[in-house]
Amino acid sequence: MSTQLPTRAQALAARMDERFRVLGARTIVASGEVTLEVPAEHLAAVCRALREDGELAFEQLMDLCGVDYLSYGLAEWTTSEQATRSGFSRGVDRGVALTEGSERPERFAVVYHLLSQRHNRRLRLRVFAPGDPPRVASVAEVWSSANWFEREAFDLYGILFDGHPDLRRILTDYGFIGHPFRKDFPLIGQVEMRYDPERGRVVYQPVTIQPRVLVPKVIRHDGFPGGEREGEPAGHG
Repeated sequence: MSTQLPTRAQALAARMDERFRVLGARTIVASGEVTLEVPAEHLAAVCRALREDGELAFEQLMDLCGVDYLSYGLAEWTTSEQATRSGFSRGVDRGVALTEGSERPERFAVVYHLLSQRHNRRLRLRVFAPGDPPRVASVAEVWSSANWFEREAFDLYGILFDGHPDLRRILTDYGFIGHPFRKDFPLIGQVEMRYDPERGRVVYQPVTIQPRVLVPKVIRHDGFPGGEREGEPAGHG
């Protein structure tokens, strides 16, 4: 099975490249998986072709999510020899060299995970959402499951989906301000709720939590992890 996966992936990638390269799409193969990156202006046409073409037959949308590439590839911390970057760095795109303060040309993207039951294969589709606010075409008419997924991406990232039949928040509360999965959304939030006994109801107020700065994981030489000091056996008092 492991020897077949790269072959199947390469074959699918070749088919995607042959079919959609004329539209400016590009195909990426990594870890035996295929990603098709499509320009926003051709998203609707590509999605219909992926579903309706019998050779492709991606009839099921398994998942749809937003992505925020703000400061993508930049280290979260300035570290030294006494600290590790593990767990405290943003993802790095090996093909893109970023410098301090730089961003990707498009900050937001939408990722679709498609399944072809007829051919027993999967495809990842990615489209960058241009504009401010970011926006792409809705694919709810192509895959009905996109209805709720697009509402979730709108709620959490603020991505607009043109043509969606009922684009409104789905997870946050009525009157919520901002989009909580954006990288620049404050970790402590904007407002908090409390019960007001005088009014007899729950009220909103500015958040009172003090911001807390986390520190990077430090490589210690006094026994972490495990509690042993160098040169001493484990389990000492």
